Amino acid sequence: MRRHILAAAILVAGSAAAGAVEPPLFVDETTVSGVEHTYTGGWEYFVGGGAAVFDCNGDAYPDLFLAGGSSPSRLLVNGSEKGGAVRFRPASGLPDGLDNVLGAYPLDVDGDGRLDLAVLRLGENHVYRGEGGCRFSLVNDAWSFDGGNAWSTAFSATWEKDRDWPTVAVGNYVDRDKPGSPWGTCAENRLYRPVGRDNGFSAPAALEPGYCSLSVLFSDWNRSGAQALRISNDRQYYRGGQEQLWTLAGGKPRLFTKREGWRKLKIWGMGIASRDLTGDGYPEYFLTSMGDQKLRSLDGPPRRPSYRDLAHKSGVTAHRPHTGNDVLPSTGWHAQFDDVNNDGFVDLFVAKGNVEAMQDFAQRDPNNLLLGKPDGTFREAASEAGVDSTSKSRGSALADFNLDGLLDLIVVNRAAPAQVWRNAGFGTAGRLGPAGNWVALKVEQPGTNRNAVGAWIEVRVADRTQRKEITVGGGHAGGIATWHHFGVGVAERLRVRVQWPDGEWSPWIRLFANQFARISRGETEAALWLPPSMAKTALK
Repeated sequence: MRRHILAAAILVAGSAAAGAVEPPLFVDETTVSGVEHTYTGGWEYFVGGGAAVFDCNGDAYPDLFLAGGSSPSRLLVNGSEKGGAVRFRPASGLPDGLDNVLGAYPLDVDGDGRLDLAVLRLGENHVYRGEGGCRFSLVNDAWSFDGGNAWSTAFSATWEKDRDWPTVAVGNYVDRDKPGSPWGTCAENRLYRPVGRDNGFSAPAALEPGYCSLSVLFSDWNRSGAQALRISNDRQYYRGGQEQLWTLAGGKPRLFTKREGWRKLKIWGMGIASRDLTGDGYPEYFLTSMGDQKLRSLDGPPRRPSYRDLAHKSGVTAHRPHTGNDVLPSTGWHAQFDDVNNDGFVDLFVAKGNVEAMQDFAQRDPNNLLLGKPDGTFREAASEAGVDSTSKSRGSALADFNLDGLLDLIVVNRAAPAQVWRNAGFGTAGRLGPAGNWVALKVEQPGTNRNAVGAWIEVRVADRTQRKEITVGGGHAGGIATWHHFGVGVAERLRVRVQWPDGEWSPWIRLFANQFARISRGETEAALWLPPSMAKTALK
């Protein structure tokens, strides 16, 4: 089997070197996956429709929570077998009455080792504590979390220095109660900080001005050791607004200013994806929008938050449909960087779809799958891969649902069924064909912030290093908390290290490719893991 994997990976590397990067085959398994779900609703649900991917029962297979809008939301437990078809079954672990949901983000709030779920709603937002076995309890009162009564569309979390619990940001859209709504009536965003070192949150502070945010992300943009809050805003409704970057340094939140290097940018901001694409150690930010998508990269020394745009140079503007006869501008929503063909170069999936019936924008707007190339550019491959759906896509997620080392895909659509694709590598619908080699990592530390939010993972093969920041937030209305996946091409050996949230580095840890491994703080070796079908005990 390893010989076949290596042979396929050599083909990948050879084509990459020639610039002809090839996509894997994605097999549509929607009808047999057990995912029967549609995101619906009126104007308030033109946005949202997120997917949360996380392990809620401790078996290491990624489970799903799908926002429903005016329809019921769904919690789905993964029933896939290693390398087999992608299968889910309904779960009943959430309290009844969970309606009006736009999105959700998983994170371990209280540090008990079980993932909790923050749910964004039209009305009061909810926080659910994970109880194990995909069971959850509502803890707004117990944790003093004021869910408000806004139109919430975005979420992110970070752990500030010496805090046991996270600092949480909630992005809100239009204030529907203001006169003149929706034009120029953007709601304030909210920042929740923990109460000292005790359990629970203090009363939320307003982050003003608010400019109708649709995505927020805490990220360490300059590798200072402290994550700042990037907010992507929808210019459709704000007046005098722009994209924003807030710092929490010094205790009181404040916006970076033009004098400090911040450059004004006005887009129809829908989603944020981040990754170090240039290899300089700092994250780039992909911002989805209507028309041109943006790729923001530091322009100069990291002392100043000055950004230039690399979208055109990199081939990721994705400004019009790449297939079909519609030449009007596209509308981007959720975006995610990950390596779908395991060639060692990060790819980019973008969920696309008209807001509803906007005549100046493409009506049939296919999703994008942009394959990363060795020269730092990307090429479109959604049609070749089979994921160029023209439904009104909103949330999505790339994740290895059947733990075969290949990233699968789920997309939540507005007013149309959600779709599920299994990644078959360079094979056929009936036979898996391995792509490049890979490694999947879990990163954890003792005490609070168990999943090391704010840490950086480095994977080195020969003289090339891939870097990924561990974050909670971004995307469009949905987040992922599962294995950190890295494609490594032809390499059979690699080294991994972690810069922990406080800045301390782990030692380099040597691994063979095509393994699941857990890196724990203080350990000098990784703990390997096998899916239950290949091992006597599962990861706990």
